[in-house]
Amino acid sequence: MKRYLLLALSFTLMVVSLYFVFVWVPTERMMGIVQRIFYLMVPTGWLTLLSFLIVFIGSILYLVKREEKWDILAYCSGEIGLVFTTLALITGSIWAKPIWGVWWDWGTPRLTSTLVLWFIYLAYFLVRSFASEPSRGARFAAVVGIVGFVDIPIVILSTTLWQGMHPPPLIFQEAGLDPRMMLTLQVSLIAYTVLFVILLIARVLLKNSEVDIRYLKEG
Repeated sequence: MKRYLLLALSFTLMVVSLYFVFVWVPTERMMGIVQRIFYLMVPTGWLTLLSFLIVFIGSILYLVKREEKWDILAYCSGEIGLVFTTLALITGSIWAKPIWGVWWDWGTPRLTSTLVLWFIYLAYFLVRSFASEPSRGARFAAVVGIVGFVDIPIVILSTTLWQGMHPPPLIFQEAGLDPRMMLTLQVSLIAYTVLFVILLIARVLLKNSEVDIRYLKEG
Protein backbone atom coordinates (compact mmCIF):
# COMPACT_ATOMS: atom_id res chain seq x y z
CA MET A 1 0.00 0.00 0.00
CA LYS A 2 2.79 2.44 0.88
CA ARG A 3 4.46 1.71 -2.44
CA TYR A 4 1.27 2.54 -4.34
CA LEU A 5 0.86 5.77 -2.39
CA LEU A 6 4.42 6.72 -3.25
CA LEU A 7 3.79 5.97 -6.92
CA ALA A 8 0.62 8.08 -6.84
CA LEU A 9 2.49 10.93 -5.19
CA SER A 10 5.26 10.73 -7.77
CA PHE A 11 2.79 10.70 -10.68
CA THR A 12 0.89 13.69 -9.28
CA LEU A 13 4.04 15.69 -8.67
CA MET A 14 5.33 14.91 -12.16
CA VAL A 15 2.09 16.05 -13.78
CA VAL A 16 2.11 19.27 -11.76
CA SER A 17 5.79 19.81 -12.55
CA LEU A 18 5.25 19.35 -16.30
CA TYR A 19 2.27 21.71 -16.24
CA PHE A 20 4.32 24.36 -14.45
CA VAL A 21 7.29 23.95 -16.83
CA PHE A 22 5.41 23.97 -20.13
CA VAL A 23 2.33 26.06 -19.35
CA TRP A 24 2.42 28.14 -16.19
CA VAL A 25 5.97 29.42 -15.68
CA PRO A 26 6.91 32.58 -17.64
CA THR A 27 9.40 32.36 -20.50
CA GLU A 28 12.82 33.77 -19.64
CA ARG A 29 13.34 37.11 -21.39
CA MET A 30 16.93 36.68 -22.63
CA MET A 31 17.22 32.95 -23.37
CA GLY A 32 13.67 32.30 -24.44
CA ILE A 33 11.93 28.94 -24.39
CA VAL A 34 15.18 26.95 -24.29
CA GLN A 35 15.61 28.11 -20.70
CA ARG A 36 12.82 25.71 -19.67
CA ILE A 37 15.31 22.85 -19.82
CA PHE A 38 16.69 24.44 -16.64
CA TYR A 39 13.84 22.75 -14.72
CA LEU A 40 15.08 19.36 -15.89
CA MET A 41 18.82 19.99 -15.75
CA VAL A 42 18.88 21.22 -12.14
CA PRO A 43 16.89 18.26 -10.73
CA THR A 44 19.04 15.75 -12.62
CA GLY A 45 22.14 17.50 -11.31
CA TRP A 46 20.73 17.39 -7.78
CA LEU A 47 19.96 13.68 -8.05
CA THR A 48 23.49 13.08 -9.33
CA LEU A 49 24.88 14.54 -6.12
CA LEU A 50 22.31 12.79 -3.92
CA SER A 51 22.98 9.41 -5.55
CA PHE A 52 26.72 9.59 -5.05
CA LEU A 53 26.30 10.85 -1.50
CA ILE A 54 24.42 7.60 -0.80
CA VAL A 55 27.19 5.66 -2.57
CA PHE A 56 29.73 7.41 -0.34
CA ILE A 57 27.84 6.63 2.88
CA GLY A 58 26.99 3.08 1.84
CA SER A 59 30.60 2.38 0.87
CA ILE A 60 31.91 3.57 4.24
CA LEU A 61 29.36 1.48 6.12
CA TYR A 62 30.18 -1.57 4.00
CA LEU A 63 33.91 -1.31 4.68
CA VAL A 64 33.30 -0.79 8.40
CA LYS A 65 30.55 -3.35 9.00
CA ARG A 66 31.09 -5.74 6.06
CA GLU A 67 27.34 -6.14 5.71
CA GLU A 68 26.24 -6.79 2.13
CA LYS A 69 23.11 -4.64 2.44
CA TRP A 70 25.25 -1.49 2.48
CA ASP A 71 27.10 -2.54 -0.65
CA ILE A 72 23.77 -3.25 -2.33
CA LEU A 73 22.48 0.20 -1.37
CA ALA A 74 25.64 1.85 -2.71
CA TYR A 75 25.58 -0.22 -5.89
CA CYS A 76 21.94 0.55 -6.69
CA SER A 77 22.30 4.24 -5.93
CA GLY A 78 25.42 4.34 -8.10
CA GLU A 79 23.51 2.86 -11.03
CA ILE A 80 20.78 5.47 -10.76
CA GLY A 81 23.36 8.20 -10.21
CA LEU A 82 25.21 7.27 -13.38
CA VAL A 83 21.96 7.54 -15.36
CA PHE A 84 21.16 10.97 -13.91
CA THR A 85 24.72 12.18 -14.46
CA THR A 86 24.36 11.20 -18.11
CA LEU A 87 21.05 13.09 -18.30
CA ALA A 88 22.61 16.14 -16.63
CA LEU A 89 25.44 16.18 -19.18
CA ILE A 90 23.04 15.73 -22.10
CA THR A 91 20.59 18.42 -20.97
CA GLY A 92 23.47 20.75 -20.20
CA SER A 93 24.83 20.31 -23.72
CA ILE A 94 21.38 20.87 -25.25
CA TRP A 95 21.09 24.10 -23.29
CA ALA A 96 24.65 25.17 -24.17
CA LYS A 97 24.25 24.93 -27.94
CA PRO A 98 21.73 27.76 -28.48
CA ILE A 99 23.10 29.90 -25.63
CA TRP A 100 26.90 29.50 -26.05
CA GLY A 101 26.94 28.40 -29.68
CA VAL A 102 28.77 25.15 -28.83
CA TRP A 103 27.67 21.78 -27.49
CA TRP A 104 30.62 21.57 -25.11
CA ASP A 105 33.27 23.91 -23.70
CA TRP A 106 36.27 22.28 -22.00
CA GLY A 107 37.06 25.60 -20.32
CA THR A 108 33.87 25.43 -18.27
CA PRO A 109 34.75 23.88 -14.86
CA ARG A 110 31.21 22.72 -14.10
CA LEU A 111 30.97 20.67 -17.28
CA THR A 112 34.47 19.21 -17.03
CA SER A 113 34.21 18.28 -13.33
CA THR A 114 30.82 16.64 -13.94
CA LEU A 115 32.28 14.58 -16.78
CA VAL A 116 35.14 13.54 -14.48
CA LEU A 117 32.50 12.49 -11.94
CA TRP A 118 30.82 10.37 -14.63
CA PHE A 119 34.11 8.58 -15.39
CA ILE A 120 34.84 8.01 -11.70
CA TYR A 121 31.58 6.23 -11.09
CA LEU A 122 31.84 4.35 -14.35
CA ALA A 123 35.09 3.03 -12.89
CA TYR A 124 33.11 2.13 -9.75
CA PHE A 125 31.29 -0.51 -11.80
CA LEU A 126 34.26 -1.54 -13.93
CA VAL A 127 36.34 -2.59 -10.93
CA ARG A 128 33.54 -4.93 -9.93
CA SER A 129 33.47 -6.60 -13.33
CA PHE A 130 37.24 -7.19 -13.33
CA ALA A 131 37.43 -8.54 -9.77
CA SER A 132 37.85 -12.29 -9.39
CA GLU A 133 35.36 -12.48 -6.50
CA PRO A 134 32.19 -10.43 -5.81
CA SER A 135 33.34 -9.56 -2.28
CA ARG A 136 36.70 -8.31 -3.53
CA GLY A 137 35.00 -6.28 -6.26
CA ALA A 138 32.68 -4.78 -3.65
CA ARG A 139 35.66 -3.71 -1.51
CA PHE A 140 37.51 -2.16 -4.46
CA ALA A 141 34.34 -0.40 -5.60
CA ALA A 142 33.73 0.94 -2.09
CA VAL A 143 37.16 2.57 -2.14
CA VAL A 144 36.41 4.16 -5.51
CA GLY A 145 33.02 5.32 -4.22
CA ILE A 146 34.64 7.00 -1.23
CA VAL A 147 37.61 8.56 -3.05
CA GLY A 148 35.47 9.65 -5.98
CA PHE A 149 33.24 11.67 -3.68
CA VAL A 150 36.06 14.23 -3.50
CA ASP A 151 34.89 15.47 -6.90
CA ILE A 152 31.41 16.37 -5.56
CA PRO A 153 32.48 19.59 -3.76
CA ILE A 154 34.45 20.54 -6.89
CA VAL A 155 31.31 20.20 -9.01
CA ILE A 156 29.26 22.21 -6.51
CA LEU A 157 31.79 25.04 -6.07
CA SER A 158 33.16 25.09 -9.63
CA THR A 159 31.12 28.09 -10.78
CA THR A 160 32.09 30.00 -7.65
CA LEU A 161 35.81 29.21 -7.56
CA TRP A 162 36.58 29.50 -11.29
CA GLN A 163 35.35 31.67 -14.08
CA GLY A 164 33.76 30.05 -17.09
CA MET A 165 30.85 30.25 -19.48
CA HIS A 166 28.54 28.52 -17.00
CA PRO A 167 26.55 31.11 -15.00
CA PRO A 168 26.90 31.31 -11.20
CA PRO A 169 24.15 29.85 -8.98
CA LEU A 170 21.22 32.15 -9.84
CA ILE A 171 19.10 30.76 -7.02
CA PHE A 172 21.34 32.30 -4.37
CA GLN A 173 21.92 35.65 -6.04
CA GLU A 174 20.33 38.75 -4.54
CA ALA A 175 18.05 39.29 -7.55
CA GLY A 176 17.19 35.60 -7.51
CA LEU A 177 14.61 33.96 -9.72
CA ASP A 178 11.11 35.10 -10.53
CA PRO A 179 8.84 33.67 -7.77
CA ARG A 180 7.00 31.52 -10.35
CA MET A 181 10.32 30.18 -11.66
CA MET A 182 11.45 29.42 -8.12
CA LEU A 183 8.21 27.58 -7.33
CA THR A 184 8.45 25.60 -10.58
CA LEU A 185 12.03 24.62 -9.75
CA GLN A 186 11.07 23.58 -6.22
CA VAL A 187 8.18 21.43 -7.46
CA SER A 188 10.47 19.82 -10.05
CA LEU A 189 13.12 19.09 -7.42
CA ILE A 190 10.57 17.45 -5.14
CA ALA A 191 9.01 15.47 -8.00
CA TYR A 192 12.33 14.09 -9.19
CA THR A 193 13.49 13.33 -5.65
CA VAL A 194 10.36 11.25 -5.02
CA LEU A 195 10.98 9.48 -8.34
CA PHE A 196 14.55 8.78 -7.21
CA VAL A 197 13.31 7.22 -3.96
CA ILE A 198 10.94 4.95 -5.90
CA LEU A 199 13.67 3.89 -8.34
CA LEU A 200 16.12 3.23 -5.50
CA ILE A 201 13.64 1.10 -3.54
CA ALA A 202 12.73 -0.89 -6.65
CA ARG A 203 16.37 -1.43 -7.63
CA VAL A 204 17.39 -2.51 -4.11
CA LEU A 205 14.55 -5.05 -4.01
CA LEU A 206 15.59 -6.38 -7.41
CA LYS A 207 19.25 -6.56 -6.40
CA ASN A 208 18.35 -8.45 -3.22
CA SER A 209 16.48 -10.98 -5.35
CA GLU A 210 19.52 -11.33 -7.62
CA VAL A 211 21.74 -11.97 -4.59
CA ASP A 212 19.31 -14.56 -3.20
CA ILE A 213 19.26 -16.38 -6.54
CA ARG A 214 23.08 -16.34 -6.66
CA TYR A 215 23.28 -17.88 -3.20
CA LEU A 216 20.78 -20.58 -4.19
CA LYS A 217 22.85 -21.46 -7.25
CA GLU A 218 25.98 -21.66 -5.08
CA GLY A 219 24.17 -24.11 -2.82
